[in-house]
Amino acid sequence: MKISEVKELLKATVLTGHDMMDQKVVGAGGADLMEDVLNTAAKNAVLLTGLTSDHVIRTAKLAGVRVVVFVRGKKPSESTIELARSNNIPTMLTDYSLFIASGRLYMNGLRGLDGSW
Repeated sequence: MKISEVKELLKATVLTGHDMMDQKVVGAGGADLMEDVLNTAAKNAVLLTGLTSDHVIRTAKLAGVRVVVFVRGKKPSESTIELARSNNIPTMLTDYSLFIASGRLYMNGLRGLDGSW
């Protein structure tokens, strides 16, 4: 699935990575504990999270996450957005809850990863 399709399914607003919407993702997971992300095969996946700190971006970079989606309308700080931009990590914002966002992606064919979050 392309990032642009994730955007449409989640009715999301793109914060960073407008030029990366054609990249593909292979799975998705939701977590607020970044340790869980690091313990899972997260490479090229969508990370759905309610956590909005810089730590999310650093973890996403380390784990190879393709795109971060902030749920529940929680907007990250400018420093977090800038960190994502400087690390070439697309980020989006959706008003959906973690549960609903996960379900919408799942129902449209994007599955969880091994060792799911």
